Amino acid sequence: METKRLKRLPVGIQTFSEVIDLNCLYIDKTEYIWNMIHHSKYIFLSRPRRFGKSLLCSTLQAYFEGRKDLFKGLFIETVEKEWTEHPVLRFDMSLGKHMEKEQLERYLGMRLAEYEMKYGITNPATDNNDRLTALIQSAYHKTGKKVVVIIDEYDAPLLDVVHEEKTLPVLHNVMRNFYSPLKASDPYLQFVFLTGITKFSQLSIFSELNNLKNISMRPDFAGVCGITEEEMLTAMSDYIDDFADAQQITCEETIEGLKKQYDGYHFSWPSPDIFNPFSLLNAFQDHDYTNYWFSSGTPTYLIEMLRKFNVVPTDISSMQALASAFDAPTENMKSITPLLYQSGYITIKDYDRTSRLYTLDIPNGEIRVGLMESLLPNYVDMRTEAGTTTIAKMYRALYHDDLNEMFRLLQAYLLTVPYCDNANSEGHYQQMLYVIFSLFGRYVDVEVHTPTGRVDIVMKTAKALYLFELKLNMSAEAAIKQIDLKDYSSKFALSALPIVKVGINFDPERRTLSDWNIVTNE
Repeated sequence: METKRLKRLPVGIQTFSEVIDLNCLYIDKTEYIWNMIHHSKYIFLSRPRRFGKSLLCSTLQAYFEGRKDLFKGLFIETVEKEWTEHPVLRFDMSLGKHMEKEQLERYLGMRLAEYEMKYGITNPATDNNDRLTALIQSAYHKTGKKVVVIIDEYDAPLLDVVHEEKTLPVLHNVMRNFYSPLKASDPYLQFVFLTGITKFSQLSIFSELNNLKNISMRPDFAGVCGITEEEMLTAMSDYIDDFADAQQITCEETIEGLKKQYDGYHFSWPSPDIFNPFSLLNAFQDHDYTNYWFSSGTPTYLIEMLRKFNVVPTDISSMQALASAFDAPTENMKSITPLLYQSGYITIKDYDRTSRLYTLDIPNGEIRVGLMESLLPNYVDMRTEAGTTTIAKMYRALYHDDLNEMFRLLQAYLLTVPYCDNANSEGHYQQMLYVIFSLFGRYVDVEVHTPTGRVDIVMKTAKALYLFELKLNMSAEAAIKQIDLKDYSSKFALSALPIVKVGINFDPERRTLSDWNIVTNE
């Protein structure tokens, strides 16, 4: 049987011309681009990191530079007739991270200097905002064409200091000063496009640029970044076959696994199912379901903000909020929700038109595991090899239906963990188990309501439904008695799975499990 020759996957390639010149796979997003440039003159798009924003900016740049040869066979070739070449000023702010005020100003100055040389400015002004104004006007007068300004990751210099009350306002002013000429330069501008992770605020950086159109939550632009399920099933069908062959599974199993691990993003409602492109491309290249997005780095600012807002793991699942609560400007946010949503750690899962409430939840298995791994050090010391090995062994024991071994492993390991201030509360242990069970990749929920009370933890596997009742300084038998007394099992009678009742008692002095009891319903 002849093996199909697949196009190279553009893993790590963010330049449109390179993707085309190397004959890499390209998911055609040019219809979105055509609609975008005819939608508004000033556009802002928010998407999580590694979601294809830079490739989108590069594609826009190539289009406005009139590079028709790069767009053969793509949608935009069928509608564009003129291919007018415009001067394009593109600024990548992702390289402006981890800088002090003077460093950031020098970085911006260096980016301006590259274009000043191109457009014949030999004696630039002192301030960067004046230099940008002069640059736009010079490019316009020298070429006779209106200027396109593309700013990628506009908020990158600010994100890593978003938790620093003194540093953030200082860098905030630097960036506001740099962006301020954009509205005043309107007569010389053809199109302005900005991308970022966090939402812009018209009360701060963009106070002058109040005509910027935010398309981040518009249904008609929901698939502008990322890979929709339809795009994967059509444009990437050969890669699905290739993955299935390598894994020795069916195509249906492959699709199901990819969806569970990398799908589930929605940036509007309604919205197609959207895959994380960075992870999906890497998965096809490696034929593996690895946590690529999280492995590329957990932002420091996120962990710091989780601590600042005292977020516990169970707070992150199945929350309901108005759009104004999770699409809020970063500097005005009163909770962690906007940062979690805009950074891609939670996404839209449903919308109720009557109340205008959105349901937000973790998108997929990759994000759930990665996020819980980041939060686990708050409960157990996962920085040690013994810690990570224990979690893996616990999962193996659960997989083989040996809960006694799973709890013995946890009991022994917790005795080695340094003292924790919260170890004398039942809630601490509930959150710890929630995180560990989430790392197993299984359905888990806490405080599950029944007609007679609330189950501390419910975990579902392919083989059983587990009801956990936790006690502190009592006994596992007392926990089982509470499950029976309140008849928690009756709520789950129609689950079609065996119900396993698990009572656990914790000893706060020894900071570990003292005893447990496991009862399977007949």
